[in-house]
Amino acid sequence: MTAATRPETGDLAVGQEVARRTIAVDRARLVRYAGASGDFNPIHWNERVATSVGLPGVIAHGMWTMGAAAAVVEDWAGDPGAVVDYRTRFTRPVPVPDPGEASVEVVATVGALDADAGTVRLDLTVSVEGVRVLGKAQAVVRLV
Repeated sequence: MTAATRPETGDLAVGQEVARRTIAVDRARLVRYAGASGDFNPIHWNERVATSVGLPGVIAHGMWTMGAAAAVVEDWAGDPGAVVDYRTRFTRPVPVPDPGEASVEVVATVGALDADAGTVRLDLTVSVEGVRVLGKAQAVVRLV
């Protein structure tokens, strides 16, 4: 998206879906994320350790999940710097099978508009197999 096609508050309505994406995560992606983030907790790569602490298996890093959802907002806004606030709660883990992958679905809808400030609050639904994995996920985007 270029600056010329960036969203404008006047073109948006509360409740409007503005973005939807399904993001695949597999074990290889978890290993790459661990290397980039420095988070080598074995629950993110070792099945035996993950199940020994009561998890259903290896799980995606919470911060990876949060970042994947934020990327959807950044792409919609056309500028990562336009995201001025982002918050969420981690509500459920994202199990990542081996072999295979988990599919994280992100849907962004307009939750509030502030035409005077030139901002929009996007409410994000982030789920795996229909179950929310992030709660109260919201991003505020400055459009002007």
